[in-house]
Amino acid sequence: MVEQITLYTGKLCPYAHRTELALAEVGAQFTRCEIDLFNKPEWYAAKVNPASKVPAIAYGGPVVPADQPSPESTKLAESLILVEFIADLFPASPLLPSSPVERAERFSHFQQVKPGIHGVHHGRRTERILFAGFVALQNLLVQNGGKNFAVNDDFTIADAAVLPFFARLETVLQMISEPTMKARENRY
Repeated sequence: MVEQITLYTGKLCPYAHRTELALAEVGAQFTRCEIDLFNKPEWYAAKVNPASKVPAIAYGGPVVPADQPSPESTKLAESLILVEFIADLFPASPLLPSSPVERAERFSHFQQVKPGIHGVHHGRRTERILFAGFVALQNLLVQNGGKNFAVNDDFTIADAAVLPFFARLETVLQMISEPTMKARENRY
């Protein structure tokens, strides 16, 4: 039986979004606690995640207000670890295949796309890096022959890993290209 889950998240964070997608995909009941990423509450690092990052999960223990996490609950962090944890809690979901070969393939697909998409999100904007990410994704989609998601007809860890970054891509590109555009305008 799955115990109580409290997700500590931030709507601006693609890593937190990844974990929330996984919880939604498996149909998990959970308490959502929005953490202000620019003004984190004092209790958060001390009681939930010493690194003071989102996402994090408090699992188990008594049901308590999210801002008063129980010392009896297990605290977990890091988005891909959390997605795997969620898949293990809900083994009937296709989020993470039970076959070690299929599981390795999902991570391999993610690693092919990651450099281009993450590079842009971390300020390494070059057309070459972004183009490489899109080429890797396009090749992956061609290999899968019209499947509904990145690697098959089910939403898997590969989709959860990259979808939040694609969802934010237009905004990120606008943000990082704006100074370049202003510099160009000032030259003329």
